[in-house]
Amino acid sequence: MSDHVLNRRSVLKAASLAAVGWSSLSRKQAHAALPKVFAEGALPNDRRLQPPKDYDGHFPWQPPESWEAWQDRAAYVRRQMQVACGLWPMPARPAIAATVHGKVERDDFTVERVFFESHPGLYVTGSLFRPKGEGKNRPIVLCPHGHWTNARFYAHDAAKIKQELELGAEIFEQGGSTPIQARCVQLARMGCVVFLYDMLGYADNQTLSYDLIHRFGKHRPEMNSADHWGLFSAQSELRLLNALGLQTWNSMRALDWLVTLPDVDPTRVGVTGASGGGTQTFLLACLDDRVTAAFPAVMVSTSMQGGCTCENASYLRVNTGNIEFAALVAPRPIAMSAAQDWTKELETKGLPELKTHFARMGVPDNVAGKFFPFEHNFNHTSRMMMYDWFNKHLKLGVTEPLQEHDYVPLSEAELTVWNSEYPAPPTGDEAELKVLRAFDQEFQEQLAALVPNDAAGLAEYRRVVGGGWDILIGRDLPGPTAVGNDVVSEETHGSIRHISSRLQNVEQGEEIPTTLLLPSSWNGSVTIWLTDSGKAGLYGDDGQPLTAIQKILATGTAVVGADLFQQGEFLADGKPLTQWRAVGNPREFVGYTFGFNHPLFSQRVHDVLLLIAAAKAHPAGVKAIQLAGFGHAALYAAAACAQAPGVVSKLAVATDGYRFQSITEWRDPMLLPGAVRYGDVPGLLALAAPTPLWLADGGETAPGVVVSAYQASQSADQIHSHVGSADAAITAAAEWLIA
Repeated sequence: MSDHVLNRRSVLKAASLAAVGWSSLSRKQAHAALPKVFAEGALPNDRRLQPPKDYDGHFPWQPPESWEAWQDRAAYVRRQMQVACGLWPMPARPAIAATVHGKVERDDFTVERVFFESHPGLYVTGSLFRPKGEGKNRPIVLCPHGHWTNARFYAHDAAKIKQELELGAEIFEQGGSTPIQARCVQLARMGCVVFLYDMLGYADNQTLSYDLIHRFGKHRPEMNSADHWGLFSAQSELRLLNALGLQTWNSMRALDWLVTLPDVDPTRVGVTGASGGGTQTFLLACLDDRVTAAFPAVMVSTSMQGGCTCENASYLRVNTGNIEFAALVAPRPIAMSAAQDWTKELETKGLPELKTHFARMGVPDNVAGKFFPFEHNFNHTSRMMMYDWFNKHLKLGVTEPLQEHDYVPLSEAELTVWNSEYPAPPTGDEAELKVLRAFDQEFQEQLAALVPNDAAGLAEYRRVVGGGWDILIGRDLPGPTAVGNDVVSEETHGSIRHISSRLQNVEQGEEIPTTLLLPSSWNGSVTIWLTDSGKAGLYGDDGQPLTAIQKILATGTAVVGADLFQQGEFLADGKPLTQWRAVGNPREFVGYTFGFNHPLFSQRVHDVLLLIAAAKAHPAGVKAIQLAGFGHAALYAAAACAQAPGVVSKLAVATDGYRFQSITEWRDPMLLPGAVRYGDVPGLLALAAPTPLWLADGGETAPGVVVSAYQASQSADQIHSHVGSADAAITAAAEWLIA
């Protein structure tokens, strides 16, 4: 509420926007007309009404001006990445019992077959390349392969290698025919221990199939119920269990294993991959500071961010992108190759900003990028750039200029990790369910362990669970300069002024219609009243303010209601949403939308935060801000309270026992990926402590974690549970607010 809300100094912007006075209307008509802020057919001027962003959008990045600003931003984006991957908090990482067998010897290097369980039912499979002979303190290089057919087993056919030779993309007919092996062979010859491991669904890693991980398109009814769910379902999204996160977990566990080998130097770790392997390269480098040098090929750009379902996840690139991910590696060295694909403009878009960033951090030589005029690749020319980079930054000490030498590629029979002695693990639906159940079980155990018992436990609960919700909501309380308000109409009825306004977050380009009911004897307090029908929920069927609202107004407290995003006047046809808006991609993957855009739930919480900020910023000084929510809007209120700690003086919410865990439809308007991961509705309500809480949640007492949080904050007496009908709850909430 800016000072415009509470006086008449704002001139009406247009006569067509003026609300019609009650005197000329019946009560039923008044109920329909009074909440109107916009003319018939007009919608708010809100950027969120534009088509949602997708992976083909534009993702520029500007480095922060100061070290302090970057430290805060880097910590947030890294946590955002961890949340998106389902790795906040991190699962347990016990010692790995890897099976290493079937050594194949070549002239100056060896290759061994490796597999291990990274988590119950989930496997890492790959090939370990080593220099021949005894050695110690060897650098490590991880090689995620990317999207090439059969990947670790990939080989060009005769026509393709001929073309590559003619173009200069490869220089050897034999070794150049297996470009994925080529980098591993050369790096081993340069003294590195190299692990080429399968991405999910490729080569030997078939527990989760290629078609599921990389070609998912339509939801599977048999794997999409509340108690029997697989990947890409609403239930897996609610737990942030996704293909990208599982693959990233495998990358981290591969490194966990590699650093334990007796012949390696764990302080010299490189990672390099192309395409989807490039995505894994920068994700691993961002999330694991043991990586000392990185080289993602043909993946980092301001353009397409990665089109596969294994490269996207809810929240991953909301307000960020691959250029900023590369920046997160700083001050450690990172270099990138670009090709005649979506990365072709790297040298002029993205790289200059990265160079500025690394220079500001005092390491201008720790970033590089170069365009090579070839198709999407990790061919000889870009591999040479990578070898030079690792030679320098992993301190390999190899005499330059470096040269590749030909080799005899390993056949699929020499590479595969499975045989009669070591049979492949099960595949199919039951194998998939085993993987997901194991992670879900661990997540639930982590939540149980975080239930607070004292002040220190509550602080940790807020750091972990609150830190997760912070990413899910994606915004804090706006500052006073972000708040704008245009009064559209005012009508006085008795002692109450009814003020219709356009409330704006000017920094975000967002705007919501509001109705303020202001008593003539305003006491300086404000109640924000949220319902699933928007600001119309202030009124009864007779067009008069609800009896509960009238009780609040009678105390001198102002009441404000609003149409949150896609409520009320946001809806051209007036019908409540039955689905959230998805991007144009025909594949039914939540991450293609929520990987780049806030969920509808979060957008509505942003609007509640704007309402709180407007009240807080009023120049006369608001004495108290109370927040009340009913139905689904109760959860918007609870989330906003958690994101604005210490600002809300009382929180009244009637959730009616709703739980996110009940969602089974992927387009459900209430779908909030990660909500179950972070404790569902009880986990969210616990974050309100010690704010006085009135709760109608379907039970005589609050959920256990809520009680524990309030006890830990020494405010156990501040929980007031209510049992009764929805209508009774509205009145009871109002009476508690004014008590």
